Amino acid sequence: MAVTAGMVKELRERTGAGMMDCKNVLVETDGDMEKAIELLREKGLAKAAKKSGRVASQGLVQLAFSADAKKAAVIEVNSETDFVAKNEEFVEFVKNLSDMTLANDAKDVDALMELNYLGEGTVAEALNAKIAKIGENMSIRRFVKLEEPGVVYVGYVHGGGKIAVIVGLKTEASVEDVAIMGKDVAMQVASMNPKFIDESSVDPAYLESEKNILIQQALNEGKPQDIVEKMVTGRLKKELKETCLIEQKFVKNGDISVAQYVEETAKTIGKAIKVVEMIRFEVGEGIEKAEENFAEEVAKQINN
Repeated sequence: MAVTAGMVKELRERTGAGMMDCKNVLVETDGDMEKAIELLREKGLAKAAKKSGRVASQGLVQLAFSADAKKAAVIEVNSETDFVAKNEEFVEFVKNLSDMTLANDAKDVDALMELNYLGEGTVAEALNAKIAKIGENMSIRRFVKLEEPGVVYVGYVHGGGKIAVIVGLKTEASVEDVAIMGKDVAMQVASMNPKFIDESSVDPAYLESEKNILIQQALNEGKPQDIVEKMVTGRLKKELKETCLIEQKFVKNGDISVAQYVEETAKTIGKAIKVVEMIRFEVGEGIEKAEENFAEEVAKQINN
């Protein structure tokens, strides 16, 4: 029997399982809907799907680097609780996934899900198996792979995997030459969370928006129109020093900027260094946390 898109849609709605999982079991059961549901349950996929509506905002971020530091990857995998994020099996799963993102050229999470996971089926199948075994919803949220010619990558992980940073340094120096400085700059990004590397990388739309806000603030303060423009230019310059990485005061030595620290290292090793890339992942950032209604939760328990 031919499996139609409508059948896949129906099975997905009834079980909450992934689209490809639904399609595969329908093919396997020759389109028998009830047998397909039963098969999904046997595989643990329907069980996993029941948990998929729960918000997973905890988890880990993990880095991976090639031996020569010319390639780097960062991935975020979420769980519902911090307890599971510290589970040894979960930690190993995230580490393996970070290595996979480095070794492969998957363009997005969907493509990553289709890759083979250590002979245990696809990544999607391995993830569903972990969900069924551990008993919490988990999701692979995002990843980035960096591989720019002439760039050396250095990273830093903070808080046991809560924040991970990669900085890319354009240089002819080896990773050994820049490892300490690179890690310090990555720590700066972790702690200060700059929006941009330098003024040249500032989004023009962001700049225009900030300028308009500062102009309105100055006018609201009753400043004369003829001096507002000069005031705003000064305030904008000050703000950029706080939001641009290399303009920030270096956290380990407030007497110098990050740019000066990088330049000092460049002079010491005798090779030019320029910070050209910056990626910062923080677990759960931007994920809407579930707000449980206590009365509803009690009623739910009573009715079960």
